This record gives sequence, structure tokens and C-alpha cells, in this order.
Amino acid sequence: MATVRPPPLTSTSDPPPLFDGTTRLYTNYNCPYAQRVWITRNYKGLQDKIQLVPIDLQNRPAWYKEKVYPENKVPSLEHNGKVLGESLDLIKYVDANFEGPSIFPNDPSKKEFGEELISQVDTFTRNLFTSLKGDAVQQTSPSFEFLENALGKFDDGPFLLGQFSWVDIAYIPFVERFHIVLAEVFKHDITEGRPKLAAWIEEVNKIDAYTQTRIDPKEIVDIFKSRFLPQQQ
Repeated sequence: MATVRPPPLTSTSDPPPLFDGTTRLYTNYNCPYAQRVWITRNYKGLQDKIQLVPIDLQNRPAWYKEKVYPENKVPSLEHNGKVLGESLDLIKYVDANFEGPSIFPNDPSKKEFGEELISQVDTFTRNLFTSLKGDAVQQTSPSFEFLENALGKFDDGPFLLGQFSWVDIAYIPFVERFHIVLAEVFKHDITEGRPKLAAWIEEVNKIDAYTQTRIDPKEIVDIFKSRFLPQQQ
């Protein structure tokens, strides 16, 4: 059953009762960085413990910067009288400070490989977005080959560390978007010739914690066309 998503708060919206003891995840439905923490919250079963507060990034409420998070971006987490930010830090924070299944492996070799993949994720995402200024199909190919190779490291499951973990959560929002955009705009399937990547995407899409955070593919294409691909309008 689909969960009802609260409407995004805009410049005319009143703030929630800030710092009243409620834990709030300030997010945006279209933001891949915020999606990481949203998936983590869902996977750990914290829907009743961490309230989702969506912010309209095109029409932000002034109180968000003034009273909540001076960085004025999402995600941020209001918890125990303080507000924290940065998506990868928040994944760790939510995992360490709340109940629910851990998304961090115990196996030392998986921990080490996980850290290695996380150290590459910013370069991975930057390369994907940079590719849109040139030949997107050709320029994204090394990034998806990198994932295909990484997915061969452990054979006890289809995920990057074998079992579903924070590393999958860090990568999937960006793969989701480029999988859709490259197919719709450039008629290119990123999984062609990459069976492990295809299996990974298929398996992640069986996880409710993730699918509950997905946005309409048409919306993704529209966002990319307006922000990154004006020539494709």
C-alpha cells in the first residue's frame, strides 16, 4: 500500500513546532541526497519515530535557514535539540542512534570494501552529472562499468557488499535517475552487457524501503531536461 506523502512546505508555510522533542527528517522528494536518509529511515522501520518534513527547494521557507539549518539544504535531521546534515553522515547517525536492522556489515572485508566504495561515490555522482555536458552515453559508461565490477566482489547476494547495506543506499538514488534519463532521453539501457548491474537494480526494486522513496520517472526526466539538458527540451 502506498504511503501518503505530506505536501512540501513552501515560503508561505508555517514551521512545525521546532525542537519540541519530535525527530524530523527535512527532505525533498526529488533530491537524491535526501533520498539516501529517507531509505535508511524506512529500512530501519522508523516511519513512526522520524517524521518526514518535505521542503520545496524552489520556494523555500525562510524559517528553514533561520531556525533549522543555516546551510539551507536538505537533508537535515532534527534530533535531541540539535540539527545535523550531510547525507552520508546522517545514514551513519540514524543507524547508530535508532533501533532497527543495521545497514553496516560486521565482516571486516565487507567493511573495508564498503569504505572504499563510499570514498568513490562523490566522484561517481560528479562524473554522471558532468557527462550530461558531453556524450552522456559514452561518458557514463566507465561509471557503470565500475559498479558492474564492484558487484562481483561478494557472491553471497546481489548487492554491493553481498547483502543490502548503506553502500547500496548511497549509490541507488543516482543510478535510479540516470537509468531513467539515459533510457528516455538517449535511448540507452545502462544494464545492457552488465548482468550484475541489471540484477542489482532489480533486487533493490524489491525493497519497500527504497520503492517508497521513488519519484515518478516522468518527473525525473522533466527535472533533468530543465536543469541539465536544455538542448533536449
